[in-house]
Amino acid sequence: MHVHWWVWAATLGGLALLLLLDLVIVDRKPHEVTTAEAAKWVTFYIACAVLFGIGVWIFGDQHFAIEFFTGYITEYSLSVDNLFIFMVIMSSFAVPSIHQHKVLLIGILLALLMRGIFIAVGAALIAQFVWIFFIFGGFLIWTAVSMVRKKDEEEEYKENAVVRWVRKVFPVTDDYHEAKSSVKIDGKRYLTPMFVVIVAIGSADLLFAVDSIPAIFGITQDPFLVFTANAFALMGLRQLYFLLGGLVDKLVYLSVGLAVILGFIGLKLILHAFHEYHLVPEWAEINNWMSLSFIVLTLAITTWASLAKSKRDEAAAEAEANKG
Repeated sequence: MHVHWWVWAATLGGLALLLLLDLVIVDRKPHEVTTAEAAKWVTFYIACAVLFGIGVWIFGDQHFAIEFFTGYITEYSLSVDNLFIFMVIMSSFAVPSIHQHKVLLIGILLALLMRGIFIAVGAALIAQFVWIFFIFGGFLIWTAVSMVRKKDEEEEYKENAVVRWVRKVFPVTDDYHEAKSSVKIDGKRYLTPMFVVIVAIGSADLLFAVDSIPAIFGITQDPFLVFTANAFALMGLRQLYFLLGGLVDKLVYLSVGLAVILGFIGLKLILHAFHEYHLVPEWAEINNWMSLSFIVLTLAITTWASLAKSKRDEAAAEAEANKG
């Protein structure tokens, strides 16, 4: 899809305006985000993504619109799995609830900037080397297998190299100082835990991008669609964090569903590479409608099975408690 520079500029301006609106309305006065407030914002951001996709359909092409929606759903789904890690990080750093939204906002802005670099590099590689599809596809299949193998392991946050480097190089206070990222104490400048947790969120999301970026390139190779699908997914992620809350723990089969989706996209990438080298017949390639249908169906089955299991487990626990 050929995208003029002014379309890029208008899109980036629109995304910046949405973030500014969120910043002014939600973060103007630090407070604990309620479920009702989060639900309204999640609905708002999903509606924005849908309107954008409709715009792509009208001014671009049905083919590209389906690619955008498929990529957006995939990125948003992968982001839900990442919410658990965000919750663990927030708990580990004991972030005050009234400041959690700001932490997510700045952390995800950093992640979006870094993902933009990833996308630019990935698009350049794909444009030059068809065999990159084999690498991306193989990596996604390996990631899918790894997700299934470790699905029963308990998640525990361990500070990554970036966070450890920040603590080593800069002095960090033990306590929070409202929403400040740094403070001056006895004439010496200190970072606060607020700064460190923002770095932790941003760097954690960057690690998540290692599998999500190849995944969306398996759906569309258009840099504009890849970036916008990522942007809308990340922008809605903050409010989804407050909306889902403990519900994430109930999605017990989510990692399995996402593993199936990543494996499917990995297979699609490999088939696409074979097709580019004319090693498979035309009918062997997976089209966009098939991808969208498979991903939506997998997510629906995963969610239904997860909630059904959680309901059975709660009923069994209640019955056991009544026996006691």
